[in-house]
Amino acid sequence: MRALICGYYGEHNLGDDALLQVLLDQLPPVCLPVVTAHDQELVRDRFGVETIDRRRLAAVLAALSRCDALVLGGGSLLQDATSFSSLLYYGALMMASRLGGRPVILWGQGLGPLRRRRSRALVRALLPLATAISWRDGASALQARAWGVEAPVGSDPVWALPARTWSGRGGPIVLCFRPVHQLQGAAWLPYLEAVERLAVTADREVLWLPFHRDQDRGLLAGLGRQGLIGPALAARSRELAVATPEEALDHFQRAGLVLAMRLHGLILAALAGSPCAALSYDPKVAAAAAGIVCPCHDLEVPAGAALADIWSALLDSPPDRDGIEALQRSSQVHRSVLASLGGVTARE
Repeated sequence: MRALICGYYGEHNLGDDALLQVLLDQLPPVCLPVVTAHDQELVRDRFGVETIDRRRLAAVLAALSRCDALVLGGGSLLQDATSFSSLLYYGALMMASRLGGRPVILWGQGLGPLRRRRSRALVRALLPLATAISWRDGASALQARAWGVEAPVGSDPVWALPARTWSGRGGPIVLCFRPVHQLQGAAWLPYLEAVERLAVTADREVLWLPFHRDQDRGLLAGLGRQGLIGPALAARSRELAVATPEEALDHFQRAGLVLAMRLHGLILAALAGSPCAALSYDPKVAAAAAGIVCPCHDLEVPAGAALADIWSALLDSPPDRDGIEALQRSSQVHRSVLASLGGVTARE
């Protein structure tokens, strides 16, 4: 049987690549995936799957008509932060699938943000169309329950990737930074100065790891052009070219400290066993940091002078493995919702 796998794939985001990797690993052997992707060649080459252009709704609906099930895979697809049109896109796929008698699976999903009243009304109407659901966080499960939809909740599916043994004592500081609305111009300075102070004091190289190639690449150079990178930090900094989650894990595994703004950057750093701290532009990042009991600074709050001291205390001090192992176990909830695809009858 064939399943249409829909998500934010082929967009040069290592977090979404990691989600797709886990999802494909958890599919029943009888299931042949057809994956929506923007950079189709990248997804085909990396994962060996059939693809369809995710930005052409008509083409995606045509592909759905040739499939036996629909899977919305990972992340927060039912949200209107991107746009209300994005929410309509996934709603149209869910309705088309059910009208055609096909199951709809929401795998490892988060709900929201849903900023518009019409968005909340639409999602409340869509959720009963799903034949199986797993949530990636308690807040999403609680909101769904308030709308009369009960479903299991686990940790983010990326926690299902194998953990590694950390080998980064004395290693570099790795920055998984991204452009965010909270940090414009001089607002970056307290964080960059704290990194510079830590790097100089500990005599460490600083590696900038662009987790989303199109959004994060060139951030170091851009901040430098604005005169925000101090000379000592500039001398110790270089940007990495990272193409896969495995390559990111390699760098995290050898890091003395990872400072992450990206949700899945934080998760991969923890899976690599690296000392890590979070800078939260979104509640999902703060929630992940709480799960592994690592320091997290909310970017809505001005940075204090103690930031460098907090990070210094973490250097070469990996996190407790018990919390990480608990999150890995919790991620197995999502595997069970895909198991139902094994009983779906293929269409002639």
